Amino acid sequence: MEAEGTPASLAGQVTDKDPAVGLQAVVALRRLLEELERVHVDNARDQDWSWQSIANALNISRQSVHEKHASRRRAESKEK
Repeated sequence: MEAEGTPASLAGQVTDKDPAVGLQAVVALRRLLEELERVHVDNARDQDWSWQSIANALNISRQSVHEKHASRRRAESKEK
C-alpha cells in the first residue's frame, strides 16, 4: 500500500502512530521531493542558470548537482 495524496495529507501521515503508514508517507514525500528538485533544476538550466548557481540555491556542491542531473538531462534531450 503506497501513501498517496497531496503533500499536506502526506505530511499528516508522517506523524501517524502506525509505522507502516508513517514510513509509506516518508517514501512518498521523498519521491515528491526528488520530482520537485528535477523540475526546478530543469527550469533553472532552461533559464541559463549555471550549475554553481543551482548548487548554491540547493545548498549543495556544484559537483553534486551536476553529477545528479547533467547526465539525466543529456539522456532526456537525446530521447526528444
